[in-house]
Amino acid sequence: MTLQQNDLKDLVDSILEIDSYKSKMGDDKDIVTVAISTITKESAKDLEEFLERGYTFVLDADSTNSEQNDGTYKVFVELERSKKAGEQIMELADGMKNLTGRDDFRFRYYKNFRSLDLTQEALDENIPTSADDYGISVSVNENSINNYKNFFNKSYLESVELRKTTLTLKKKWADPIQFKVVDFGPTQETLDSIKESFNANDFAEIIFLSKYIGDYNITKYGNKLTFENDKHVLVTERIQN
Repeated sequence: MTLQQNDLKDLVDSILEIDSYKSKMGDDKDIVTVAISTITKESAKDLEEFLERGYTFVLDADSTNSEQNDGTYKVFVELERSKKAGEQIMELADGMKNLTGRDDFRFRYYKNFRSLDLTQEALDENIPTSADDYGISVSVNENSINNYKNFFNKSYLESVELRKTTLTLKKKWADPIQFKVVDFGPTQETLDSIKESFNANDFAEIIFLSKYIGDYNITKYGNKLTFENDKHVLVTERIQN
């Protein structure tokens, strides 16, 4: 089936994850991976086929058959790591705009808490375009507390997933819990920006989260929950399912 304009409307997430997953085709230093989240298995398959057949620079495209921990299906696209990578991703996004009707695409590089507007300039600035540059970038990102996986490196968690601003934490043998990411940054600066007052009434929730997540300084201000690690603080709001 040939996809038409808006055939994937409301079915594709706005945030592209770049270099967050390993390449199937070769070494990560030589391949840029782009992961796109969709709402259904069928839309993932449709998008996979569209991207693989429609762009000669796409080395491979694949999609997941089962729902991921964050409730989505993933489409994985692989491109040669080169100076053209940013331009090629913009071309893919342009095609997806036509299919989805959305013009608010953003991207998250590696496993950073923050996503950025999808622009040629931002892509060129953040994506390593050579094997040497990739090696340096991975070394920096793997040791950075801005990496949301690293932030929970002393937790009891089995998995940590970030979709848009929804953080999903999963402990083995327990139901997942979700949070909306509100802010992230150096501890004092970020705490000073919180306007709500200290909440001493939800101590039971703090105890539960400490047992679920692990040894973090967890505090509640109004409806906001803060988690501290290595001189940085993550500000969230609990999503009640």
